[in-house]
Amino acid sequence: MAQVEATTERIIAADPEAVFDALADYKDVRGKVLPGHFSEYEVREGGDGEGTLVHWKLQATSKRVRDCLLEVSEPVDGQLVEKDRNSSMVTTWTVTPAGEGKSKAVVSTVWNGAGGIGGFFEKTFAPKGLGRIYDELLQNLATEVEK
Repeated sequence: MAQVEATTERIIAADPEAVFDALADYKDVRGKVLPGHFSEYEVREGGDGEGTLVHWKLQATSKRVRDCLLEVSEPVDGQLVEKDRNSSMVTTWTVTPAGEGKSKAVVSTVWNGAGGIGGFFEKTFAPKGLGRIYDELLQNLATEVEK
């Protein structure tokens, strides 16, 4: 099994603290900024960063739906890590300054891909598809925090 990685980034016209706080707010903000590929969103524990347990289904393609149960940690300042209890998938959100009143938000997801020909197609196409989903999420986040 090969490791698969998808990374997307966006400059957001808001202070890093505001962007990070919005990302870490699973109770109010995160559910609002998720694009239509996500369903059955539910905060099961916590709701604000470290210690949060959140569930959703991610429909990556018409045939591929991941049932995700994510444990959230904050290993360093400006970083959220979501580890899926149901798979090898780990998503890391990093928010850093990008000039006065601006932030750079980067989301990177890695997981152990399938083997064989299926793995080849997954490694080739999944990062692009997930990148488009996260690009939409980051656009929604920007709209939310740039108000």
